[in-house]
Amino acid sequence: MADDLQKAGLYFDELSKIRVLEPDVAQETNKLKEECRDFVEKITDFQKIADGFILMTASLAKEVEKEKLKAIGARNLLKSVAKQREAEQQQLQALITEKSMELERLEIQYHSLQKTEEEQRQIIEHLVLHR
Repeated sequence: MADDLQKAGLYFDELSKIRVLEPDVAQETNKLKEECRDFVEKITDFQKIADGFILMTASLAKEVEKEKLKAIGARNLLKSVAKQREAEQQQLQALITEKSMELERLEIQYHSLQKTEEEQRQIIEHLVLHR
């Protein structure tokens, strides 16, 4: 009779309950179900880890971008200061040139006045002596 039931596709399990599947197939199905459950749990854990990694990476990317902008700002400021110093240096060089020219002019004028003074002294001496 058990063979007739098996031919009809009905089987008895270890608890003597009637089943439509063979006991081996039912056991394999349950084993596969457990493995699938474990797999889903592992995938869920992996997804959580991946999400955490993505969040951490996004946060790090924001920090990197912020530091990059700071570095660009500092570089631009440095360029600006360098240009400002160069302009200052040019202004000071122009002022030095201007003052040098004025010094040269004043030296020439001073020598001319010394010469004039000497000539006038000689004239005065000449006049005082010839009187």
